Amino acid sequence: MGMRSLAALLIGLFALAATPLAAQEIFYEEISYEVVEMDGAHQASGSERYVESRPAPLPAGIASYGPFRVLDGSRAALVDVTDGRSLSAFRALLRDHPGIGILEMIDCPGTEDDLANLQIGRIIRQRGIVTHVPAGGSVRSGAVELFLAGARRFADPGSEFAVHAWMDHDGLQATDYSLSAPENARYLAYYRQMGMSSDEAAAFYAMTNSVPFEQAKWLDSAEMSRWVRLDS
Repeated sequence: MGMRSLAALLIGLFALAATPLAAQEIFYEEISYEVVEMDGAHQASGSERYVESRPAPLPAGIASYGPFRVLDGSRAALVDVTDGRSLSAFRALLRDHPGIGILEMIDCPGTEDDLANLQIGRIIRQRGIVTHVPAGGSVRSGAVELFLAGARRFADPGSEFAVHAWMDHDGLQATDYSLSAPENARYLAYYRQMGMSSDEAAAFYAMTNSVPFEQAKWLDSAEMSRWVRLDS
């Protein structure tokens, strides 16, 4: 989605009298951060999924809340792995910056705590926040659930996605459980909450779990649109 489309969206959502988004820019600073190696045992609260990140130019922002950065009064960005602390960080962000209406997904490796991550997604949907992956943006693994949470979802050409199966603290993956088990049912329920039909949810979940935790299936925006309804 181009910046002019975002401007029109924001005007419709918020009737902002401030500078049009088409005139705004995202400013970047070079940041490198350490990738935490997964050991499959450090999260007792749920499963985890992320694809190792690479150093990337990330938005400087005006405030940081865990893996989230505030870009301006209407936009935040996700730039790192979510974990069990990210839920409270996101709530604090929205408390301090209630005008946030767009989440820019810049470099999003996934999550160390899927249960907390799904709660973040529900808040995104409840607040009517739009998710946007700009050209060059990368949404991987558990971060895909947050993209799906957008009240409207935009993925520019040149954006990328990666999916794979989750792994829990016992080292078990989705295919180690029956489809009706709570460990799998929670994801199917989440996808339906995010607007998918039961058939769409089942097909998308099966596609993600066709790739084991240790690997990843990469999709561009056009390929993702075959599985998820995107806005334009």
